[in-house]
Amino acid sequence: MPAWLKRIAIAAVAASAMAGAAAAQVIYHRGNDADPETLDPHKTSTVYEAQILRDISEGLVIHDAAAKVVPGVAEKHELSDDGRVYRFILRADAKWSNGDPVKASDFVFSFRRIMNPETGAKYANLLYPILNAEKVNKGEGKVEELGVRAVDDRTLEITLERPTPYFLELLTHQSALPVHPASVEKHGTSFTRPENYVTNGAYVLKEWVPNSHIRLDKNPHFHAAGTVKIDTVIHYPNKDLAAAARRFMAGELHSTSDIPADQTKFLKERLGDQVKISPYLGTYYLAVNTQKKPFDDVRVRTALSMAIDREFIAEEIWQGTMLPAYSFVPPGIGNYGTPAYADYKDLSPIDREEKAKSLLKEAGYGPGLKPLKVEIRYNTTDNNKNTVVAIANQWKAIGVETTFINTDAKTHFAHLRERGDFDVARAGWIGDYSDPQNFLFLVQSDNKGLNYARYENPEYDTLMRKASEEKDLGRRAQILFEAEKIFMRDLPYIPILYYSNKNLVSSKLEGWVPNLRGANATRFMSLKP
Repeated sequence: MPAWLKRIAIAAVAASAMAGAAAAQVIYHRGNDADPETLDPHKTSTVYEAQILRDISEGLVIHDAAAKVVPGVAEKHELSDDGRVYRFILRADAKWSNGDPVKASDFVFSFRRIMNPETGAKYANLLYPILNAEKVNKGEGKVEELGVRAVDDRTLEITLERPTPYFLELLTHQSALPVHPASVEKHGTSFTRPENYVTNGAYVLKEWVPNSHIRLDKNPHFHAAGTVKIDTVIHYPNKDLAAAARRFMAGELHSTSDIPADQTKFLKERLGDQVKISPYLGTYYLAVNTQKKPFDDVRVRTALSMAIDREFIAEEIWQGTMLPAYSFVPPGIGNYGTPAYADYKDLSPIDREEKAKSLLKEAGYGPGLKPLKVEIRYNTTDNNKNTVVAIANQWKAIGVETTFINTDAKTHFAHLRERGDFDVARAGWIGDYSDPQNFLFLVQSDNKGLNYARYENPEYDTLMRKASEEKDLGRRAQILFEAEKIFMRDLPYIPILYYSNKNLVSSKLEGWVPNLRGANATRFMSLKP
């Protein structure tokens, strides 16, 4: 064969091989709620950030496909007889995406970093069960005093303040994810840029184009890389749920993180069992600025709550995909009994409305008096817009004049965390672990980042601290119930609905398991051609 012809033949074979490789590339197009504010695990606070971090990072323990707590970086653990000391044995083959071994000292660095007040971690108090964590985080102790130490490269020991029955569940949260010490020290806050980010999960960050997509590629150094079936996952921010549904039906998305509630019936008829609706551990609520007049008056907050027809919103606005909420802690949560329901839960809508008018009149508002003017802030989605408009219409019946301001989710929640001005704001909370404390801690007076209501009640704080020190689960549940009764009396947050998972999932996507936690890591899924 002539040399020139041989070169053409070789080139043709190479091109064919490349085409085959490209064809074999498995790409999962995944809808997400919004653009992340950050992918620094110690500074995140939202579910849509957690969905991405779940793909790129691995903690000591993780949620499996069914959201059960299973080994992650740690292949096993031991617990001392007094329930205070956990000893984790790390996998020998655990590596960072640059090939470095994952060491126990990396976790020591990471836990110290999130508790260091200079980090400004929004979720630091989630890890207060660790010995000296609260003291360190409040600047009253040195990070070296934190109850986390490396016994050797593969052995990590965590000592708790007191036995904490849900501690392993806490470690599945993004706040407990490790960061690569050398990268953080070298790049500072820029360590999360794609060119700098060294992670230890099933995927690595390759592209981050704001308002467009985040691309993650399979991490060849991941200890279970051989079981990962999807080569690339691309997360798309989908604040326009109707547009996301259209993209799904056009085959451009394999799954969505939410659905437009007013299209639920149509989508079920069109897509059948590709519409997945299942229980979810969360509450959709309105935060009320308790430090701002007239919303500092509990009569005003109670009237606003009583005038809301939750059954109408659940059935008509959300098409039965959400449930009416009359407590802040959702029913069915672990380590608890029946939640502290609002005392007007069983009143008729007419009776509630009359009582609400009476409360507003006592507070100086209503017919013949000055009107109550309320501005609702919300993050932009069709479902949120329809919900707050419905609430405004219901409030009109008791003489409330409502206006709106809406922004993207990143701006909205940053405004609330940074204590920007507002009257009433839409928000939601998804349980990080199945325990009532994970809901009630939100309005403790020292929870500056998540206490959007700026609620301060020493009696409430005392009960929450007492519960944290109680070892008996039954007595602890009763203490937390008393705290929730105060919560529902004072209403810093007005519960509206209990969440559900609402996803569109392609019949080509296998391994998606609906679960109470909404934890669906890409590593456990596969795509059919």
